[in-house]
Amino acid sequence: MDHRRGEENGLDGNSYNSDIEAEIINKKNPKEREEEEEEEEEEMSVERIFESKEVPSWREQLTVRAFVVSLVVGVLFTFIVMKLNLTTGIIPSLNVSAGLLGFFFTSGWTKFLDNSGLLKQPFTRQENTVIQTCVVAISGIAFSGGFGSYLFGMSEVVAKESEDVQSSQDYKNPAIGWMIGFLFVVSFLGLFSVLPLRKIMIIDFKLTYPSGTATAHLINSFHTPEGARLAKKQVRVLGKFFSFSFLWSFFQWFFAAGDDCGFKAFPTFGLKAQENM
Repeated sequence: MDHRRGEENGLDGNSYNSDIEAEIINKKNPKEREEEEEEEEEEMSVERIFESKEVPSWREQLTVRAFVVSLVVGVLFTFIVMKLNLTTGIIPSLNVSAGLLGFFFTSGWTKFLDNSGLLKQPFTRQENTVIQTCVVAISGIAFSGGFGSYLFGMSEVVAKESEDVQSSQDYKNPAIGWMIGFLFVVSFLGLFSVLPLRKIMIIDFKLTYPSGTATAHLINSFHTPEGARLAKKQVRVLGKFFSFSFLWSFFQWFFAAGDDCGFKAFPTFGLKAQENM
């Protein structure tokens, strides 16, 4: 019926349907139209948002503020890694959290400078990636460098616990000099092995690197208006749980007088169940 009515008025079916759709859109209230426009913007590919932006030079990516933020966040993550390394021995991937905290601190820095009229260079995705890479490298050395495992295992104190120790050649005490040289050798050997693997696995075979791909999509989303708002919410939630964990651990510390004392020594199923064991 609609097509016939359109043909009687001298219009084809497609143009008539377009007119009907236009009338329906015009009848919607402004709030509904704004919601639909926001949904369309969200559906737009993140890559298309950055198509018109030029990639900054390496001098604009390796900035002083990026290294300062990397150092602060890296030291924070080092304490977390050493705590987990000396207790559980399992270290989670810190790529996402490093990118999130790097974005939060640097965007706050640039916003303050912008309000003061001192901002010379905006915060870019590439600079965010530099921060994330440096933070993961710092925390990675804290774990793979052996600070919670074999470096202390080679010391004289640990070696004397074994009956096989006969001379000073059986142990090596940690010293800042040889430890720095050892870490440089280990780190650069890893770099030289990663480059050929990158060419074979990623460039030639075009395999998707899961954690790197996920971090890249995350950093891209941070630098969109919606992603920036979401990042602030995530940092607030992360700060709440971090504060709660710190305060609970601080409270437990007052009751930890020895190995068999405190909340950790309290039986899971109660004192009555422990008596019947």
